[in-house]
This record gives sequence, C-alpha cells and structure tokens, in this order.
Amino acid sequence: MPYFAGPADGTQLHYVDYGPADGPVAVFVNSAYLGTEMWEFQMLPLAAEGYRCVGLDRRGHGRSDDVWNGYDLDTLADDLYGLLDHLDLSAVTLIGHSLGSAEIVRCLTRHGSGRAARVALVAGITPGVARTVDNPDGWDPAVMRAGNAAFLRDRAAFFNDPDALRDFFALHRPGNDVSPAYVRYLSDRCLVSTARASSAVQETIVTLDVAPELAKLELPLLVLHGTHDVSAPLETTGRRAAALATDATLKVYENGGHGLFVTHAEQLTADLREFMTG
Repeated sequence: MPYFAGPADGTQLHYVDYGPADGPVAVFVNSAYLGTEMWEFQMLPLAAEGYRCVGLDRRGHGRSDDVWNGYDLDTLADDLYGLLDHLDLSAVTLIGHSLGSAEIVRCLTRHGSGRAARVALVAGITPGVARTVDNPDGWDPAVMRAGNAAFLRDRAAFFNDPDALRDFFALHRPGNDVSPAYVRYLSDRCLVSTARASSAVQETIVTLDVAPELAKLELPLLVLHGTHDVSAPLETTGRRAAALATDATLKVYENGGHGLFVTHAEQLTADLREFMTG
C-alpha cells in the first residue's frame, strides 16, 4: 500500500491514488474521524472518467500511523503539502470536507498555492465553528470542550447515537435516503480513528479560526453546503467562508446535512466535475 513520511516527524501516512496518472488531479481531504473511504461516491466515478483522484488518511485515521503528536492545524497542513510534494502534483483541485476544509486553507497560506489550481470546500467548518469576536453566533468553546470530554468516556456510543446519525445525514429531510447498513458502516469507520487522534482533532476544532486566511486565498473557491447541516451551520461556516474569500461561489444544497457526500452524492460529483473542467 502507498505510504509516505510526514514531513514534520516521519509519521507513515497512507494515501490512495486512483485513475490515470496523467489525468486532471483532484486531492480529497477527509472529515475528522474518517479515512478516504468517505469519498467513494466521488472518487470512483471521477477516476473512471479519467481524473486522477488522490486521498490522504490523516495521521491517526484510516490506515495511517497512530501517533501521539501532530494534530495541530499546522502539522496537519504540512502532512497535506507533504503528499502533494511526494507525488509532485500540480494544477491540483483540493477538495475538503469538514475539518479537511481548514487543513486545505492552512496548507495554502502556509506553503503557497504553487501546486493548486482551485479549491472546493464541502460542508466545511471554515472559517470556524467556535464563538469568537468575529463569529458571535458560533458555539461556546467551553460547551464544545465538555462535549469532547463526554465523547472520550464512550466513543462507541457517540458514533452510534441514532439522533446524531439522523442529523448528520439530515435523514428527516425529504430525499435523504441512506440505508441503515450504510449508516452503520460509516459509524463503524469513524471508530477506526484512534482515541488520541479523535480527541486531539476535536481540540483543534475548538480553537480553529482561519477567517483571515480565507481572505488571502487567490484561487477560485467553490463552497458546497447544505441547508440542514447541524455540524457546520450554513450561516456561520459556508456562507461566511464564501463572503470572506475574494473569488468564491456558494452552492447551497436544499435539505443537505453534513453527510451530503452521500445523500447528495450525484449532485456533488457533478458540481465537482464542472468546477474542475470549467
């Protein structure tokens, strides 16, 4: 299986590389807790159409090494850039979901945009979900940390909470049909991320604020966000991110939740395809 050494500390990081080597390149950056498997409804059809689809398992996630350190946003961004450098990729479309959106923004502001052509943020948590002076409607950081402590007491219960899973996919909204088997599969995949990695990235999310960095991006930005995303509310994340960036397009998915990569899979794949070829 393909691995490379994380530039900060040599952590062995797993990645997938689908499709023709000479195709237009899309690099997928995952949500917290999940590995590259989350993108199957986007990566497989796009790779079959001739795109080169690359995905990185974040440290402590998927098949990458379980390590203690490196879950701060700078190191995660360095890991992402390390993959681009390892494969010598250029003119890349960077596609990030949830936490992955922030890793992309930090990667670009930390390492420059020389290897990237455009960015797509899918249900991103950028600019940040915690309450700040510039984001007064965000969540109370103290409440978020209390939730993280409860999470550590029983991760299995957290990932299998039926109400949380319903909200993640917005299953109560029309048209969002996801089989119970797939819901169980994805919750099981979340448990593959280690206890250390899961709790550490949660703390990173509490302190995350990339609003100033979004304003500095000089690449075309496509923001794809659902109306019923309770993990990253549209008004404080997607809409705000699009307003901060200088060259952004916002596409709002009616009834879409945080798991729109499943419930709105065909629409998302089509929008990404159009963005990459436009």
